[in-house]
Amino acid sequence: MHNSFYWPYSRLKGYKDKEDVADLEEPVQLKDPYGRNINSLRISITQRCNFNCFFCHKEGEHNPHGELTTEEIEAIVSTAADLGVRKIKITGGEPLLRDDVVEIVRRISPHVDEVSMTTNAYYLADKAIALKEAGLKRVNISLHSASPRTFRMITGMDALVKIRKGITAAIECGLEPVKINMVVLKGVNSGEIQDMIKFSQDVGVTLQLIEYQPLERGAENWRRFHYDLRPLEEELEARSERIVERELHRRRQYYLRGGGVVEVVRPMHNSRFCMFCTRLRMTSDGQLKPCLMRDDNLVEIVSLLRKGKTQDVLVKAFKEAVARREPYWKD
Repeated sequence: MHNSFYWPYSRLKGYKDKEDVADLEEPVQLKDPYGRNINSLRISITQRCNFNCFFCHKEGEHNPHGELTTEEIEAIVSTAADLGVRKIKITGGEPLLRDDVVEIVRRISPHVDEVSMTTNAYYLADKAIALKEAGLKRVNISLHSASPRTFRMITGMDALVKIRKGITAAIECGLEPVKINMVVLKGVNSGEIQDMIKFSQDVGVTLQLIEYQPLERGAENWRRFHYDLRPLEEELEARSERIVERELHRRRQYYLRGGGVVEVVRPMHNSRFCMFCTRLRMTSDGQLKPCLMRDDNLVEIVSLLRKGKTQDVLVKAFKEAVARREPYWKD
């Protein structure tokens, strides 16, 4: 790979760390045609997974071709950081299936303010400390049921014991706030919402309830399993002592009386959710993806690296991807 144009912070002569070069030039802020500042990048580093969840949206990818190298991921994150991206979310597939995942975190964490990860936590107990030491700030753990029977039906695995160990390891080594991601499925786990709230309170994690989306594997059964979270938000509001609205998507976090935090992710037919999206995505095979719900407006970027293109060309790719962004759900 020809990437001589790219120089990580540590290689800049006369500077010892990121802070030394931060004052040289303020990053250019990416702004899309709707005035949204793009400050986060969600990177799928693999589409491989050891679970077989029947509703998986696969980050909106189908038929990916290969994976990026550690060096390619770092080069792309460095360019994104130069353009004002401050947060990176590593996802998959299952990112912990990559043998070099710790090195990926180590290489990209100096460039941004936060690196977080979404994982099924099957391998997390063994890797949590190394990930933390490499610069990982926090984790989202996919746990759609605490019932062994339902968990096995959803994932095809008997792995609850390992997942619980992964949650414990994440908390103990400070990968916080730990969030539990629960995709709510009508007639499958929708009856367990209150149990999962209690579980999150007992363990000391944030429960994130996520609306089922009709993408990739999840498209076929969406009408059968989709569960409307709006009535639940009204219930949570009545139970809360405080409600915090996040910048990203204007998601609401409900701080419940008696303890516990529940965040609701409700994207379907939600123009407000789309209008406050500040995230760009990168597919596992190295294409910039302006919107989870679309695959007709992707922008090549890793192929540019492999052709030895200059950093200016990578910057243009980012700007083109941002220029293609528009809210998927509109009023």
